Amino acid sequence: MGTNQMEMIQKGIQCAEKAVEDDNAHNYEAAAKEYLAAVEHFLHAGKYGIMSENTKKTIRAKIESYLKRAEELQNIVKHGPVKKKELADDNRDRRNSKDNKDDDNEISDPERKQLMQKFEGAIITDPKITFDDVVGLEQAKEALKEAIILPVKFPQLFHGKRKPWAGILLYGPPGTGKTYLANAVATECKSTFICVNSSDLLSKWLGESEKSVKYLFEVAREKQPCIIFIDEIDALCGQRNDTESESSRRVKTEFLIQIHVAREKQPCIIFIDEIDALCGQRNDTESESSRRVKTEFLIQIHGVGTDNSGVLVLAATNMPWTLDTAIRRRFEKRIYLPLPELNERAGIFKSHLGAGTYHTIKEHEWIELAQKSEYYSGADIAVVCREALLRPIRRLSSATHFKKVPNSKSDGPRQLWLVCSPGDSGAVELTLDKIKSEELCEPPVTMSDMLAALSIQKPTIHEKDLIKYQKFTEEYGQEGS
Repeated sequence: MGTNQMEMIQKGIQCAEKAVEDDNAHNYEAAAKEYLAAVEHFLHAGKYGIMSENTKKTIRAKIESYLKRAEELQNIVKHGPVKKKELADDNRDRRNSKDNKDDDNEISDPERKQLMQKFEGAIITDPKITFDDVVGLEQAKEALKEAIILPVKFPQLFHGKRKPWAGILLYGPPGTGKTYLANAVATECKSTFICVNSSDLLSKWLGESEKSVKYLFEVAREKQPCIIFIDEIDALCGQRNDTESESSRRVKTEFLIQIHVAREKQPCIIFIDEIDALCGQRNDTESESSRRVKTEFLIQIHGVGTDNSGVLVLAATNMPWTLDTAIRRRFEKRIYLPLPELNERAGIFKSHLGAGTYHTIKEHEWIELAQKSEYYSGADIAVVCREALLRPIRRLSSATHFKKVPNSKSDGPRQLWLVCSPGDSGAVELTLDKIKSEELCEPPVTMSDMLAALSIQKPTIHEKDLIKYQKFTEEYGQEGS
């Protein structure tokens, strides 16, 4: 899809948005003119370059819809509004027609049914992660509450010019909690959470990727309110260029269409992880299919001809600077999730070690660990804690001496065997295979275990890597910590 074609489509989208705005405000004469202007732009778009069949069908349907609505509005201006009974009958006929069409599709298209079932299997029914489980990132949590929780709970607060954010982009280094926050949003909103990978959507066969995108959104609409989480979306929407494959362009186009359709089914939340792969910047080496995917994504996120209230597109990326400029503009709120600060790192160490874990780490030592883990992300600290948790188990395997200690639990033997040094008081030469399972005392995680794990597991982010994020935040984003 060429530049002129994209410009015409975007002009048509803008006219359609203005038409809907006037329509909702009962400015019927102005709305009719804007609908007709949108139709004219979409018709001109068909004259520029090659357009996929799916895009043609979508635009054709929009043209028919806008022409019909423009005619209705012109009649209203001339003769007054249609009676309620007539509107009800018309709505019922359209609803019955849609239901019959869906039934026909279900019967005649077994491939559709198979893909729908695949995405239904990707539904996570009970995420169980809340905002309280997320350490730090207070500004990001507040922005998400403002955009999602409050409009659902207190809709009376959001009216007129006061509207919640329609697009939020979470960006930052890997492992800073973007996906974790998405799970928390699903829990707080009591929404269906669909988790898929980019590889679940991409196909080498012509047209298959677009179908996958379309059916994914169909499942989401059926399960609304719903959050779609697409992992590694950077594999889908990278920067546009002339070397991009045809199939890649088509997938991006389909994304734009489906996000638009999702806006008609409210409330709806769409979470896209690593969106840079789906919507990177356009360039001369990009393929035709990649261009179409991006075009489709833009159409969908615009919400052509529909009321966008109640619909949130939530996306995440590790490389925000690779996003296509037009895509980036759609995300009104761009929140940087930085590496955790000192106190946050201490809290993450505590959280990942676990409240029920037997350890001997003192309160001031958590701060010491945090001081030694600068440039570690939350995910890096989680790996450190996993390594530290395994070290006491390794000591058991190589231990040569154990001693008897009282059992702190009321059930079981009164005394348990605890691994110790040969010089400890009460030490007995013994190996693990000679001890009964119920008589073994779980060895504690010590500060030495934590420091040893910290020396082995290095951070995945370097100081120089943060410069890009800081520059992007200064130019386009805001702090989320």
